[in-house]
Amino acid sequence: MANPIKIGIGGPVGAGKTQLIEKVVKRLSKEMSIGVITNDIYTKEDEKILVNSGVLPESRIIGVETGGCPHTAIREDASMNFAAIDELLERHDDIELIFIESGGDNLAATFSPELVDFSIYIIDVAQGEKIPRKGGQGMIKSDFFVINKTDLAPYVGASLEQMAEDTKVFRGNVHLLLLT
Repeated sequence: MANPIKIGIGGPVGAGKTQLIEKVVKRLSKEMSIGVITNDIYTKEDEKILVNSGVLPESRIIGVETGGCPHTAIREDASMNFAAIDELLERHDDIELIFIESGGDNLAATFSPELVDFSIYIIDVAQGEKIPRKGGQGMIKSDFFVINKTDLAPYVGASLEQMAEDTKVFRGNVHLLLLT
């Protein structure tokens, strides 16, 4: 069985986690063997979105219904996600990279270091310029921090420069990406 790299992607509902996974997988899947695990509270909506996009065969995408707080399934009790990893590797023992998408959650959501090798935390500009000032463990402890939907900044009165400066208070100059 493979020992794939596992990348966790967290952030609030609607921030762009599923879309980010779709775009990255589309680019990498020709070069690497990839699997995806999505986490939703009571549905498998994000799994369906990725399956319907055709970005990967359905057998390479597993949706986990957490039944409760999304951050619990990626941190305190990640057993459902560990089981999903095992299932993916049973289906495809050549998998080199697994993306694990958290259910939409608050700024405190972080991934267990036993579950993922790297983590990305993503927010949406439309959530407000204040979000980076609030900090939160998801933003502070992630390996990469993404401010998404930057093209919306003028419509919601957000300054990208201010958001980047506020981010530096908690993260320094470490791994900040601004995406549209």
